[in-house]
Amino acid sequence: MRVLIADDQKSVGTSLAEMVGLCHHQVVEVVSTGMDAIQAYDRHRPDVVLMDYRMPKLNGITACRYILAKDPKARVILISGWSAPVEPEASGATAILTKPVALPMLDAALTAAMQPRKQKEQAAVIVDATPPQAADSTERESTSH
Repeated sequence: MRVLIADDQKSVGTSLAEMVGLCHHQVVEVVSTGMDAIQAYDRHRPDVVLMDYRMPKLNGITACRYILAKDPKARVILISGWSAPVEPEASGATAILTKPVALPMLDAALTAAMQPRKQKEQAAVIVDATPPQAADSTERESTSH
């Protein structure tokens, strides 16, 4: 899967990129602002966006909403140094992970993000390494990338 990373701390972005590689996924770009994330999403159309919740000027939730407004099928995972600052469904994110992100949690969140979304389904907040179980396989999505 192709992953875009947005984090205003360069060291965190680099670490996340290494972790995504360890999960056997490709990083398309690492950016440092919400605005850069929106522009990079348009350029790359990644499968998943890993985005820091708190960034200067344009935070992760606002950037997430912009991306989803342009592409409702976009998959965004927010990452926060604070515990669940907002409910994922309020932002449109598929999950919110807390920093520091453990590799099994990241792997589970990336895998879960690629599962088809049900209509009106609540997003998962992944707080441990156990991937959420698919409760029902009757999805309404007819197209995929």
